[in-house]
Amino acid sequence: MKKLLAGVVILSLFAACGNKKNKVDPFASLTQEVDSMRGKAEIEHPENQPEEPRPTPADGSFDEFIYNFTSNDTLQRQRIRFPLSFYHLDKKTTIGKEAWKHDALFRQQAYYTSLFDREEDLEMMNDTSLSSVQVEWFHLSKSTMKKYYFERIRGVWMLEAINQSPTNNDEQYGFVNFFGRFATDSVFQHSHIQDPLEFVTTDPDDDYTILESSLDLNQWSAFKPELPSENLFNINYGQRNSNRSSTKLLVIKGIDNGFYTVLYFRRKNDKEWELYRFEDTST
Repeated sequence: MKKLLAGVVILSLFAACGNKKNKVDPFASLTQEVDSMRGKAEIEHPENQPEEPRPTPADGSFDEFIYNFTSNDTLQRQRIRFPLSFYHLDKKTTIGKEAWKHDALFRQQAYYTSLFDREEDLEMMNDTSLSSVQVEWFHLSKSTMKKYYFERIRGVWMLEAINQSPTNNDEQYGFVNFFGRFATDSVFQHSHIQDPLEFVTTDPDDDYTILESSLDLNQWSAFKPELPSENLFNINYGQRNSNRSSTKLLVIKGIDNGFYTVLYFRRKNDKEWELYRFEDTST
């Protein structure tokens, strides 16, 4: 019996040591805390708990859900886990349902954006098996970011927590800070575009035919899309977004207008970023 107990202790120590090597996932810790608080409240006051929302067709695709979440105030309130945990500079507060004001997020503009490291990850935008998604809202001029943590619980997407933090750390947010200047400074922008620029678009006479060509730098102004200059959104579906990546893809997707472009950036001289490919397959 003593040998058995000793074996259990040794295995426990090995497990503990192994866990220390795992990278801490801040999303997991936040949702674990929220779930713990919710569970305690449900046990102590079950009669005060509202009826759980039921899945709708929009819950299959996160893009479809977030469209409805940002445009429908009634739905938005139903899909927030109140009291909502709000983190700012390591300080936690909560927001009650009565104090919540509708958050339109990217609905204030005609498009939203997402960042990727690899082209193959673009398929994740249509993945209906996702269970956790984070929406990052970068205020480019203020160098701040709000991150919204969504989880799909029993088939229903719910907002679990919000975290607000600065983005003046060049190592962590180097590309975001670069793009803030790229979108607003035309001289800086032109100096960070490959000449000629690879250009991919649809045939004006056939939407199913893709044309590949190039643009001279002086043609960029005539073809370039509207670039987000104040706010940059990133819907993180679980794609890889590494600070050390040598490439970045910025997807600009229209809301109810068929607009779809992808900007391809790569590191130049291992330091600065350069736009080398532009795809416009809007319909």
